Amino acid sequence: MNAYKKDFPILHQEVNGHPLVYLDSAATSQKPYQVIEALENYYKSYNSNVHRGVHTLGSKATDAYEGAREKVRRFINARFSKEIIFTRGTTTAINLVASSYARTHLRTGDEIVITPSEHHSNLIPWQQVAKLTGATLKFFPLEPDGTLDLSKVKETLTDSTKIVAIQHVSNVLGTIHPIKEIAQLVHQHGGIILVDGAQSVPHMKVDVQDLDADFLAFSAHKMLGPTGIGVLYGKEALLEEMEPIEFGGEMIDHVDLYDSSWKELPWKFEGGTPIIAGAIGLGAAIDYLQAIGMEKVEAHDRALTKLAFEKLSQVEGITIYGPKENRTGAVTFNLDDVHPHDVATVLDAEGIAVRAGHHCCQPLMRWLQATATARASFSIYNDEQDIDRLVEGLQKTKEYFGNVFR
Repeated sequence: MNAYKKDFPILHQEVNGHPLVYLDSAATSQKPYQVIEALENYYKSYNSNVHRGVHTLGSKATDAYEGAREKVRRFINARFSKEIIFTRGTTTAINLVASSYARTHLRTGDEIVITPSEHHSNLIPWQQVAKLTGATLKFFPLEPDGTLDLSKVKETLTDSTKIVAIQHVSNVLGTIHPIKEIAQLVHQHGGIILVDGAQSVPHMKVDVQDLDADFLAFSAHKMLGPTGIGVLYGKEALLEEMEPIEFGGEMIDHVDLYDSSWKELPWKFEGGTPIIAGAIGLGAAIDYLQAIGMEKVEAHDRALTKLAFEKLSQVEGITIYGPKENRTGAVTFNLDDVHPHDVATVLDAEGIAVRAGHHCCQPLMRWLQATATARASFSIYNDEQDIDRLVEGLQKTKEYFGNVFR
């Protein structure tokens, strides 16, 4: 897979006098030439608004924008293109479901169930929904390694469970949750399931029909695409029930002085000038990933995560969080007596980019009994040499702080 590193121009540089090792892809991935050139070509060759214009540039932009929607449909195996809503990202997609579906469907006594390891973007919207509707917010219990026990999932669900909102892959622990099995249990109780796919769609083949997900949210910038655009997939019947939450141009059908009607799916949820360049860039990222093959991407990312876990485990004084097996994309850790921000600072001096902090998962940090952690996360442009550089950097970190406190 290191053959693909050549396609990412940002990686061809030195940081602080060292070749860059980028290990922060869970926060945002880097972009290959193919994506950058697709964005450049749009702005240089056919920059125009979509849908309403009949001139040549407008038609070309519309074809590219709607073509990207069809690429997304095929990529996640949705039934219809109208089930693909372009949003600003995973956060906006989840908030759309929370505001448009949950607030109108939930009542006092209904239950929303999530996990304690959710990203804040899949926690705070449900806190607000619970406050506004009188619904109860519940949590699946985590096993000591951060995984879920399906028997306990089954015990948590009741006929009052109306919504389960759950990450497919943890952005901290790398845990891969059994979404297909959870969806079956949720549907047995008549509930719906929203899947946060921000950390799964970049690393594996996600088939919404096979998973039987009612909603799936993900972001382009974590899967080699541009920032500022994401996707909400929703089953047609559920999206038809929902009302838009943003109003203005583009999403209307007919407007009178005192009332208006909306366009059909998917456009009723895409008010205003849409994220045209972002959609085109996302389409190019999908083309790039599919040219590799998502099976190869998944095999690479799992193998590299496993290798990183094994090599980091050999570092004296390290604590690694999450399961040893069945994880992908990230390894999160702490070094004894060294704050993770200090770890990240020393690694940066060696040209190694990792993330340090609570990773937008403060409840999970408390569950881990850690104020913060350091996280190395991977993509297709990473290889074994990057892991070796990380290990060497951690050894230097230990030496540096050992000398400081000696």
